[in-house]
Amino acid sequence: MSDSPHAPWLRGLAFNPAAPSDVLIRLMDRAAGEAGPLMCEGRDLPDAVIDAALRHPVRDIRGALARNRFVDPARLAPLASDPSGIVRARLARGPDRRFELRYVRPLPDDVLITLLTAQDAGDDGRVTVEEIVSELESSRQMPLSFRRSLAGREHSGLRIRAAQGWGSLTPEQREALLGDPDPAVREAAEKADWMLDPRRVESRLPDYDRRGKLFLFATCALSDAVVERCLTDDIVLPLARNPHLPAHAVARLARRPEAEVRALVAARPDLEPHLVAELEQDPDDGVRRRVRLRPYPRTWDEYGWFNWTADHGPDCTCPMAEPDTGSSPEWFAACAASGEPVLRQVAARSPRLPAELVDELARDDDEAVRVDLACHHPLAPPRLLLDVFVAHPVHRPHLLALPAFPRTGTSHLIGHPDPQVRALAAADPALPDPPVEDPDESVRRAAAANPSLTPGALEGLLADPRTAEGAAANPSLPVPRMHALLDRCLNDAPAAPATPRAAPRTAPPR
Repeated sequence: MSDSPHAPWLRGLAFNPAAPSDVLIRLMDRAAGEAGPLMCEGRDLPDAVIDAALRHPVRDIRGALARNRFVDPARLAPLASDPSGIVRARLARGPDRRFELRYVRPLPDDVLITLLTAQDAGDDGRVTVEEIVSELESSRQMPLSFRRSLAGREHSGLRIRAAQGWGSLTPEQREALLGDPDPAVREAAEKADWMLDPRRVESRLPDYDRRGKLFLFATCALSDAVVERCLTDDIVLPLARNPHLPAHAVARLARRPEAEVRALVAARPDLEPHLVAELEQDPDDGVRRRVRLRPYPRTWDEYGWFNWTADHGPDCTCPMAEPDTGSSPEWFAACAASGEPVLRQVAARSPRLPAELVDELARDDDEAVRVDLACHHPLAPPRLLLDVFVAHPVHRPHLLALPAFPRTGTSHLIGHPDPQVRALAAADPALPDPPVEDPDESVRRAAAANPSLTPGALEGLLADPRTAEGAAANPSLPVPRMHALLDRCLNDAPAAPATPRAAPRTAPPR
């Protein structure tokens, strides 16, 4: 391994929050190696730097910017029609999935439309239009509100795509697509309509693998023969969630020996009164609890929220539901006022909950409620975010990405046994003596980047390979010194391809 400080200096400068635009633009030089792409992908950027990256001749610079999760997605709009299909595909794919982001910001409607209606896949011929769209479909960058709007879009290709989500359309939207003036749209709608026709669903089951069949059992209208086959083969959990299940099948599921199945049935919005009375006497406490809470999930959207929350503990790191839901603010407010912790958890997971209810839930006696609030609500108080960060390591990558997460008031944690906690405290400007000699690399790097250090103190840290990167990232580093470091690095380095080889230093740890 080279003892040269050049690479650490470049990485540090790339993530220095005080680096001006002219310093950051210089990092896009090929001689800076991986620093330019890492910077373009891994941090927020001034407008001038974004503009320079958007028109940069090197594809890897534009491609890195396409995956930036800090820049306003609207600023990335030109990349949707970039000359390179690779760049378009990276925009469609979104932020690097190694970061395991729980929430991905949606792309603006105009960017989505450009990607979905493109007639070509760029000049480089490396990907196809279908591959770009496939990346977009799995990226979580396409919000529900946009998907729901496709049925009414002017472009016929978007209406055809709307038909592919047939089960999520309203009856009025389905009827409009079935009578669409464009024959291609009508054909797509007629093909999609099979999902609500029990006989056609039954005829198409052989075309699907086991996973596909389970999806159909949970979402499609099923014939009595298919329901009977599922019950015989003990494929009952998908049925218990199916909103199209006939009443006689719901009754049979309510009497199944598996408590998990009865619990799912107990919360169904369509449960008939005689089954409610039966399940109120169920021998399983969990089933009786679901029945007791039954008045809350009155719609299938609310049923989904309730089940998701009840089935996942406080350390769940599953992707987050979108703020756009079919549930009313009044329903979430009623859940917040409930005496049942699981319903208060449901409320805590709604980012639309008003500030006064957020304040109440932040003081909730139930830890799971407080954890859910910290992870899901933009108004969760910083002190709560810090408490959850310390107590629940699994949530740290997500919490560190939140704008409200505190960067000061953490110095009391400098003696914590966990290096991640010490690293947070080491960066606190109120810390009188940043621990640049800590045995852990991440703590040393954070300490060397502490803005309380003077430019004079930084010189020794810049020369030490163990602290060079953190010192170069220190906002106290004078701008002329930043340029001087760049001069040494860029003048001494041979030209190198600007291809990222490592995750950005600001990326959440895996």
